[in-house]
Amino acid sequence: MSLIEFHLPKSIAKALKLPANSPKRQQIKVLKKLLKKARFTEFGQTYKFDEILLSRHEGKKFQEIVPTYDYNKIYNDWWYKALDGIPDVCWPGKIKYFALSSGTSEAASKYIPITNDLLKGNRIVMVKQLFSLRNYENIPVRNIGKGWLMLGGSTDLQKGPGYYAGDLSGITAKKVPFWFSPFYKPGKNIAKTKDWNKKLETIVDEAPNWDISFVVGVPAWIQMCMEMIIERYKLKTIHDIWPNLSFFVHGGVSFEPYKKGFEKLLAHPLTYIETYLASEGFIAYQDRQYAEGMKLVTNEHIFFEFVLFDDNNFDAGGNLRANAEALMIHEVEEGKDYALLLSTTAGAWRYLIGDTVRFTDKEKCEIIITGRTKHFLSLVGEHLSVDNMNKALQMAGEEMNVCIPEFTVAGIPYNNFFAHHWYVASDDPIDKDLLRKKIDDHLKALNDDYAIERSSALKEVFLDVLPEKDFMEFMRLKGKVGGQHKFPRVMKGAMLTDWQKFLATGNL
Repeated sequence: MSLIEFHLPKSIAKALKLPANSPKRQQIKVLKKLLKKARFTEFGQTYKFDEILLSRHEGKKFQEIVPTYDYNKIYNDWWYKALDGIPDVCWPGKIKYFALSSGTSEAASKYIPITNDLLKGNRIVMVKQLFSLRNYENIPVRNIGKGWLMLGGSTDLQKGPGYYAGDLSGITAKKVPFWFSPFYKPGKNIAKTKDWNKKLETIVDEAPNWDISFVVGVPAWIQMCMEMIIERYKLKTIHDIWPNLSFFVHGGVSFEPYKKGFEKLLAHPLTYIETYLASEGFIAYQDRQYAEGMKLVTNEHIFFEFVLFDDNNFDAGGNLRANAEALMIHEVEEGKDYALLLSTTAGAWRYLIGDTVRFTDKEKCEIIITGRTKHFLSLVGEHLSVDNMNKALQMAGEEMNVCIPEFTVAGIPYNNFFAHHWYVASDDPIDKDLLRKKIDDHLKALNDDYAIERSSALKEVFLDVLPEKDFMEFMRLKGKVGGQHKFPRVMKGAMLTDWQKFLATGNL
């Protein structure tokens, strides 16, 4: 039975046939839909959604009346009420599910509201992405209807007073639509397992019984799972057990640092499909082969705004300034980094998600993720982004023919000035001094501000090479194993203190 021959629910089938029009018109239509649905909520009444809907310029009126929010502000002002079981706070009805998200730097868990409207929108986008495979060349169509291994969080969610909480991947798997169930692996029983190591062991046990064509998840955990299967069954590659494996759907972090090590596990190439699925919603996906960026979902369940990521709009800590200027989709420019504001069908309003993106093709609404508003280094004005770091490390690794799947960077004081300290993961023999020099040189070429500061207050660059298992063990000790958890690319504050303690003692 092929997945693409399956009869889809009418609501999804209808959504797939939306007429094409300009991104601006699509986004205004989405905004109106959100405002109409939420106008009788406490939030909608406070911020005069009816008045915004009557305006001739809904987008500008919305920006004028509704303030911007980061997580702490929207939780303290609004979402805590929904967590207490109060209905109709920021979205109609009672919120029954919350995605637990701590990002990669925060200590406390964040409770992100999840509604049926949001999950429905996410499912529609997933199906659109599946149908976009028609735009790909030489794909093995017969494999599309085989098994999908989705490596996510536990579906055995935490029960609170009137709600359930857990990873978005766990909530999504728990509510997987009936028409997708025959293809979904590891299946609902295994997906309930909370112990990540036990879940992996069970997946390894069951691997010979499945015919997997898609693997879906964060690269580090998918790679670990495949390595365990290969080791258990004494295989040369993962294709010895899953000959029809053809697609890897990934997201959350740049795949390039993992690619070299990942492809050692394969007998033949996979089709890589990048997605941008956050706890707040399905934001973008790669809808054509070899595209540099991912297509924003402009016509479904999210209204986007874009804040230029510069010193005028953000302070030194990556916090949004009160007078920051937010742009709509028709006002952005290619090649500039923007922080995302989202308004969604789960009651997020002008919400700073914390990611920065860059438009690679404005006409096609295609973006790449360039980093996080708080995951950048600018001790002395070097303005070093995660995108810069990824590219420099990739180029250095290719030149030295080594695999570096993980890394993190910290800014530190040094002789009354400052320095960067790189920690890279590799199980290959590496000349660390040569790698340090190559990374430094590439960053100077990629980033003019960095080049200037390297001859001024940024006096030195240090680099340590660690086994990959050290990075994984640190994540385990922090309780950030599996699912959507990624290793932080920039270490600051309490996380850096814990990292330094771990390296010194092996414990936290």
